[in-house]
Amino acid sequence: MTDRSRSPYRPSRRPKGGGGQSGGKNPATPPAPRDPARRTAYDVLRAVEERDAYANLLLPTLLRERNITGRDAALATELTYGTLRLQGAYDAILDACIDRSLTSVDKEVLPLLRLGAHQQLSTNIPPHAAVSATVNIARRVVGHHRARFVNAVLRKVSARDLDAWLAVVAPARDADAVGHLAVVRSHPRWMVDALAAALGEDPKSSDLAETERLLAAHNERPRVTLVAKPGRASVADLIEGGATEARYSPFAAYLPEGDPALLREVRQRRAAVQDEASQLVALALTRVSVEGTDARWLDMCAGPGGKAGLLAGLAGQRDARLLAAEVQPARAGLVAQAVQRSVRDAGRVVVADSTRPAWRDGAFDRVLVDVPCTGMGALRRRPESRWRRTPNTADELAPLQRDLLGRALEATRPGGVVAYVTCSPHLPETRGVVEDVLADRSDVTVLRAADFLDEVPDVAAGDYVQFWPHRHGTDAMFLALLRKH
Repeated sequence: MTDRSRSPYRPSRRPKGGGGQSGGKNPATPPAPRDPARRTAYDVLRAVEERDAYANLLLPTLLRERNITGRDAALATELTYGTLRLQGAYDAILDACIDRSLTSVDKEVLPLLRLGAHQQLSTNIPPHAAVSATVNIARRVVGHHRARFVNAVLRKVSARDLDAWLAVVAPARDADAVGHLAVVRSHPRWMVDALAAALGEDPKSSDLAETERLLAAHNERPRVTLVAKPGRASVADLIEGGATEARYSPFAAYLPEGDPALLREVRQRRAAVQDEASQLVALALTRVSVEGTDARWLDMCAGPGGKAGLLAGLAGQRDARLLAAEVQPARAGLVAQAVQRSVRDAGRVVVADSTRPAWRDGAFDRVLVDVPCTGMGALRRRPESRWRRTPNTADELAPLQRDLLGRALEATRPGGVVAYVTCSPHLPETRGVVEDVLADRSDVTVLRAADFLDEVPDVAAGDYVQFWPHRHGTDAMFLALLRKH
């Protein structure tokens, strides 16, 4: 789990609808709007800005509802995600192009300015065409008066290319490296500081070379990675469907292009989309030897079910059983789909709050606790998350993270093992949580997690494992393996 708002311990905020006018006689199947790609991108950007919608949930829904496919769908996707990834840089440029503060711009107008800036500065669309098309959308959604404002601002943007603008609006690197990277690589300043610290670089340095590589990787489109569920599909099956073998996980394959839902194995739920690091942290848990029985496994925060689906297959192959707990019923339904027809029907799902466990202490041999976190490890896939998090977010989540790890240790029998996982490299919610919890315990040994992932180079972070997008091409997953005495 990553995003705080999607945590099973927080209210869900799934987007509803697209924010555009449906028209037509059948509201269930609205016609595609004029200039469908740009209008759909605008509707998603506005929903993200105004009501915290998630682009990865809303965009596919709108494309499907509006029957947008092919080149228009590809353009809508590029405009949406590209604008969100570089929003910080565009905002700095737009702020220099208007006579008042950017914060005073109407909230329905701001996404238009960002959308127009992205087309001009980061695509092959001719600047005059980008301005004209964006102004046409503006006339329909905010009216002629404000469309004139959009036109005037975007014409100022067209005076320079992206590099020239960044040279003007970004602080000098030798004077303020963090501020420079925050603008040029489009991240909040506090997040650049935090990521530099996680990489072991001094935020006060003017170098920050690896931090910059990480920030640049966050702005690249991530590849689609599939998982072949053990005992139900193979990597060879996925390769036959057009995928290529993955670098690390024995269950993974990369899909170079196309919709994963078109693969037979995905439609039949014998395979799924799952980041390679997400697969590997679950796999590492299964590789640790346990003393005594190895029959009862627990996934404490299982929604939406990616790791549970993999663990259920592996458990079934060992004649073990997996209990997957999820507090939100809707997400528990997704977990049930993920573990359905696993080997020996090894997966069982329970709607339960793992901070108030429905099981006795010491009941499990292996426990996975993938805690709700800031999601700073998945910024490639959810670029809007970087603009929603604050320096206080990790502090707000830390009590829950510590509670869940403590409950995981209580649920584990002596001789068993716990995997503490976050989709974040942020130190306060990775090693900070582990060390806080273990400071009050004498019955736990920290295992060297990298010893159980020999196939992955440069992944050790002391006794822990930290994946990185710029090093491994994966999400920035953190793993600690703990043996209970």
